[in-house]
Amino acid sequence: MLNCRYIFSVIVVLLSFTSAYGQIVSPTRDEVLDVDSVKKAFDDEPYFGLYKDNYFIFGPAIGMKPTKYNTNVKFQISVSQRLTKRTLPLGTYLYLFYTQKCFWDVLRKSFPMTDLNFNPGIGLTKPLFVKDRFIGKVSLILEHESNGKAEEESRSWNRVSFAGNILIDPTMMVHGKIWIPIVDGENNRDLLDYYGLYQFGITYMTPTKRFVGSVILTKRKGWNPFNFNTVVELSYKLFNNENQYFFLQYYNGYGEGLLDYKEFKSQLRVGICIKPQFFSEY
Repeated sequence: MLNCRYIFSVIVVLLSFTSAYGQIVSPTRDEVLDVDSVKKAFDDEPYFGLYKDNYFIFGPAIGMKPTKYNTNVKFQISVSQRLTKRTLPLGTYLYLFYTQKCFWDVLRKSFPMTDLNFNPGIGLTKPLFVKDRFIGKVSLILEHESNGKAEEESRSWNRVSFAGNILIDPTMMVHGKIWIPIVDGENNRDLLDYYGLYQFGITYMTPTKRFVGSVILTKRKGWNPFNFNTVVELSYKLFNNENQYFFLQYYNGYGEGLLDYKEFKSQLRVGICIKPQFFSEY
């Protein structure tokens, strides 16, 4: 077992490092993101930066008595690396993505990390413009996800994902993602029954960029129109000139982590979040 103080130090260093590359440049009502300014932002951005939200949160299960077994830390580190200096055909950019999500039982003896999910990917991203204004982006990504465990606790699958983020106006964004799954893990053949087939959501940000609220729905397999995994996230920027947010996340459904993907979770956690450039990915 790794020393927990060392692990916590590594997390703090990573979050501090990535915050330097995560300043949000989404427009306010008084800003216009035209073709030239957005292309310049893509071309000039650091090759290494943030991909999804990076957060460190802690909290209990909802609807039952909190215990050391159902109250834990969840943290996520997510980064991207642009692999091409110039745009590719059709105005696309080639990226390498990596996200790691961890569930950490900090109230139990020896502080065990019960589930680590590794999610590397490679894909093309294309900014979208209408009438010389930036309205979002689409991505085509080849992804792998597994938990690095052996034998009965092993979980893994692959997918080809198509994702899109569209700005309705400078404060409102809709987003969606659908995937073609390749479930090759022998211990998780029914993963899609719990994890889902596609997701969509909506994000609102105040004109000052101080507050961000999101709802993400993931449709599980089956004909029931209401069997969604639901995530509600609220973020409040602590300081105007920083990219650190007080962060609340509520998860309700299955598939929060790969190891216990068949277990229903209703979990509320709070902590700190660092957000990526333009807007968050899901």
